[in-house]
Parts: sequence; structure tokens; C-alpha cells
Amino acid sequence: MRRPSRGSEAEVEERRQGVLRRVAEEGEIRIADLAGRLGVSVMTMHRDLDNLHERQLLRKGRGVATAFPNLTMESALRFREHVNMAAKEAMADVLVKEVAPGSTVLIDCGSTLFPLARRLAGVEGLRVITNSLRVTYLLSGSAVEVTLLGDRFYEDFESCAGPQARRELKHLRAGIAFVTATSVSEGRLYHPVREYADNKDAYLQAADRAVLAVDHSKFGRTATHSYGDVSGYDLLVTDAGAAESELRSVRDLGVAIHTVTPQS
Repeated sequence: MRRPSRGSEAEVEERRQGVLRRVAEEGEIRIADLAGRLGVSVMTMHRDLDNLHERQLLRKGRGVATAFPNLTMESALRFREHVNMAAKEAMADVLVKEVAPGSTVLIDCGSTLFPLARRLAGVEGLRVITNSLRVTYLLSGSAVEVTLLGDRFYEDFESCAGPQARRELKHLRAGIAFVTATSVSEGRLYHPVREYADNKDAYLQAADRAVLAVDHSKFGRTATHSYGDVSGYDLLVTDAGAAESELRSVRDLGVAIHTVTPQS
């Protein structure tokens, strides 16, 4: 007898991200209750929670699933990487058009820019400067020349940040910088880690032109460290879910906006 399909890998990951969001919102949920709410069997829910527990995205205990603290959830690349993927892919299609063959490009470490990195592998004569080990890996095997900024390694971000990286940037020059933000509220920028906030300022100083790539989920939120506003950027690329009130604050600071509509 043929077993029923458990869904494609993408469908399973999407369901698990839904489980993770539900646990993060409520802090702690009984596993049986969670299965009932999401319309899956308790066995399936245990498999999903085992996977998320092994990836250190939540804690699975005896009969309950418990969320990590908010800071851990916000900073962990393993959590953010699969969130809003359709928006990130659509944004990458716009971002890559800003890159000229033969240019030098500075790329931040956020997961929003991973789809862009994959597209840059096909651009002729490109040089990339980044603090992201993941971006470096995505460009490996291509003809792109990569300079990796070194400093303290932060495992949650799979990247380096600190004063050494900023000193290196003073001796480098890029035609364009692509930067992300953890949180944007009324045009102001925030990050939970001070070293990354300082790094992002240094990116702007090292490039002739700067583009901020932020999906809608980052708007209307703050984090521990404020590092100025969006006025240092030439362009903001986001998706159609961004609140109009937040975009108005960006326009008021003189920054152009390109909004994409992700494919369903």
C-alpha cells in the first residue's frame, strides 16, 4: 500500500516555519494543542519539533514546545533564512539590475541578500567585498573575486564584525553597497548587536552608492542599538507588504523606493 505524501521539502519547511512562528508568538504550547491548531497529526508535529529542536530554533520538552528569547530568534540566521523567501527572490531580481559588469560590490551579511549573491555569480568581471561567510560560499566556484572582511566571528550571523573590519573598509572602495537592516521604524535603523550597527555605517562610507534591502517584516520594529536613519541610502528596495506609513517616513528623508510584488 502506497504511503500518503508528506509534501515536498519546501512545503515541509514552510509548515515548520509556521510552527516556529506560532511557538515564538505564545512562548510555550502543548504539542497536542499545536498539532490540533495546525491540522496535522501528533506524530507529524513531533517530527517537525524534533527538526526545529535539532536546529536550535526552539526547545522541545515533555509534551510542550518552548520558544527561545526574542533576541536569539531575531539574530539567528538559521531562523531568518527561510522567512519571506518569495519577497527576497523578487527583491534580488531588482537589486541585481543595479550592478554593472566589472564593478566592485560590497554586500552585507543579511539573509535578504543571499538570493542576490546567487545572481551575482553570473555577472562578468565582478569583485565582491563582504563580511559574510555564506555570501562567500554562494560565490565559490564562480569567476567572482571575493574579499572577505575579517574580525570577530558571530555564529548566529555566520559573519564577522568589529573594528578590524571597519579599518579594512577604509582602504577599500566599492561602486555600490547592498545593506540590510534588522529593524526600521519611522525611517530610523536598529540592530541588536552594536558591532553590526557600526559596520553598516562603515559600508556607506566605503561605497559610491548604497542600496538598503528590507522586506516588510522589518518595518515598525526597533532593536537595542540605533544607528541613524535611512537618509544615507540612495534607494530602498522592499516588498508590497510594507506599511505605507513606514514608507512615507522613508520618502520624507529623500530616499527613492522600489517596491516589488512577490509571485504567489
